[in-house]
Amino acid sequence: MTEKKCSHHKSKKKKIIRRCCAGLMIFLFLALLAILIVWAILQPKKPRFILQDTTIFTFNVSAPNIFSTSIQATIYARNPNKNIGIYYDKMDIYATYHSQQITYYTQIPPVYQGHKDVNIWSPFVYGNNVPIAPYNGPGLTEDQANGGVWLDFKIDGRVKWKVGSVTTGHYHLHVTCSAYVPLGDHPGNGGIMVGNNAVKYQLSRSCDVSV
Repeated sequence: MTEKKCSHHKSKKKKIIRRCCAGLMIFLFLALLAILIVWAILQPKKPRFILQDTTIFTFNVSAPNIFSTSIQATIYARNPNKNIGIYYDKMDIYATYHSQQITYYTQIPPVYQGHKDVNIWSPFVYGNNVPIAPYNGPGLTEDQANGGVWLDFKIDGRVKWKVGSVTTGHYHLHVTCSAYVPLGDHPGNGGIMVGNNAVKYQLSRSCDVSV
């Protein structure tokens, strides 16, 4: 008789545990479904980036494959969403020439961007004695002599979306700002002197953004 009671209690306990697990699974499913429905209704839009201006302090090819530069770039970022915030996390900016990286990575501080908010960063993108492909050295020298160079300013990082009190996981952020950057230590084409041999040029170039 005692064995039957113990067996009955064990069976009842297992049923309770199964019901609790089933209830928890149903709750999690409904919560996830609600998040997906809200996400689909809100339809998050990618942030918008603009390369506003650049100031070149150093631009020097010291050998066929050795390059040094110091550029301050002003980046405008806007969150176009009305109900979604964006966490920018671990962002690095660097410059490339003909698909080759010619500067070090410069970190942009993490920041939260609220609904319809705007952030402006002015990082220094630089490199000292950076080895470059032998065919890019003459190209940079020729561009410098011609008074300008096409550069790609790239930002690689991670973002999280915030909807109400819910924050998503990380998504990769890739931004490319292509621009023809004037060179020289004398103002021209709207350039403004900002220091010894440094000229700031307004560019206002829209950037390609992928998330």
